[in-house]
Amino acid sequence: MTAEMVAPAWMHEQITAEQYDSWPEEQCAGIEVVDGMVVVSPSASKRHNRLARILANALDDAGCTEWNADTDFDVRLQDVPLTNRRPDVVVYRADTIDVTPTRPEHVLLVVEVVSPGSETTDRVVKVNQYAKAGIAFYWRVEQAPTGVALLYTYVLDPATRVYRDGEVFTGVVKVSVPFPVTIDLGSA
Repeated sequence: MTAEMVAPAWMHEQITAEQYDSWPEEQCAGIEVVDGMVVVSPSASKRHNRLARILANALDDAGCTEWNADTDFDVRLQDVPLTNRRPDVVVYRADTIDVTPTRPEHVLLVVEVVSPGSETTDRVVKVNQYAKAGIAFYWRVEQAPTGVALLYTYVLDPATRVYRDGEVFTGVVKVSVPFPVTIDLGSA
């Protein structure tokens, strides 16, 4: 006798912000919510996680006391329909560390590390969602088959809520905005 796997109802119905907020953290890990629908994300590779950690550590150190950089938590882009994204790295105002949910007005920069299966979402969908939400900076990291990472930077045009292309980096990244930071992508 075999047991049939049945997906929970919440995976087939729109959920509200109130429902999501009542769930334990373990249930929220590894998912995002887009237009009220739960989207399950596969586990990231070690290289993906390492790149995210290197970026978060460097951004956290450079942000001084005003900005924190962390990984693996939700940013609530909108309440109705609920849209929560879980960027690979988020730079947010340090004084909002205990504010839940984290909202776009708390966030300065989001970083997505593109992995197999997330290409369209990270290159097209999320970039538009983050821009529409008003997040000032977006960085996208591409992992080349050779192991060399490329960092694409974008800055928000506040009038149009569209990102403008910034610089592209590989190896050692030195930027002055959103604040001065040097990051060695080669150490990933």
